[in-house]
Amino acid sequence: MRLLLTSDTHVPARARRLPEQLLAAIAEADVAVHAGDWVDEATLDLFEARARRLIGVFGNNDGPALRARLPEVAYAELGGLRFGVVHETGPAHGRERRCAERFPELDVLVFGHSHIPWDTTAQGGLRLLNPGSPTDRRHQPHCTYITAAVSRGRLTEVELHRLPPRT
Repeated sequence: MRLLLTSDTHVPARARRLPEQLLAAIAEADVAVHAGDWVDEATLDLFEARARRLIGVFGNNDGPALRARLPEVAYAELGGLRFGVVHETGPAHGRERRCAERFPELDVLVFGHSHIPWDTTAQGGLRLLNPGSPTDRRHQPHCTYITAAVSRGRLTEVELHRLPPRT
């Protein structure tokens, strides 16, 4: 099972459109995961149209219309792994401990908000993944997203993709 993980698309606030590379990755994935801050309903509609399966949550920049369509936290079993998706996890310091305590039933937690790619494993085995942002790199060197695979109850082929600079 192929996964596409993204967050913080911020269209049209930070970018006029999503990068073509990301759109292609959505179509290639079995499951697309978006960890919030869509900003507009058109982006959610685009993901729903292109993704075979979409798991998404709302973020702090998402208004009432998006909040009416998306949960704050989403859960899914994918290929034998228990996934959770949430936008905010708080400060980096202590993140693994806080998330492991809040989500003891999960194997993988996908989150966003910071626009900073993150890949760690908490004590007890919870894998925390933040794909960064495909449209707003903030203080990071690149805009990013993650692809991964799930096979036989294992998360494999986790790859952070760097997008070319916007022109």
